[in-house]
Amino acid sequence: MAKQAQQASGQGAAATKTATKKRVVKVDAVGQAHINATFNNLIISLTNNAGQVISWSSAGKMGFRGSKKNTPYAAQMAANDCGKVAHDLGLRKVKVFVKGPGAGRESAIRTLAAVGIEVTEIMDITPIPHNGCRAPKRRRV
Repeated sequence: MAKQAQQASGQGAAATKTATKKRVVKVDAVGQAHINATFNNLIISLTNNAGQVISWSSAGKMGFRGSKKNTPYAAQMAANDCGKVAHDLGLRKVKVFVKGPGAGRESAIRTLAAVGIEVTEIMDITPIPHNGCRAPKRRRV
């Protein structure tokens, strides 16, 4: 009986699913830029001071594949894409946190500045081991 009532009113299984609401991020004029430059890829996230991501991009997202992802040009393209979106939303100044040994670290920062986002501070937060894990034993060939 309940099924007939649902079908008559036009509500079925599709009506029970709710659409996911997009999270609204508060964009201030001042924020942070997190650049993760690994040997294989480069990921840029522009956040507000609370840490909520405003826009992000990576070399892989820009269409680069394989060893081309770890080039300064790929980093430049990713930073340009990410920076334009954030600049349009109202981000004007960033404090940059760079992590990793990748090739496109400097070019990503220069491109963010070229887009119109002022870089106030650059911090290198690459994790450095303080003789934590024991090294693997020596290879005998």
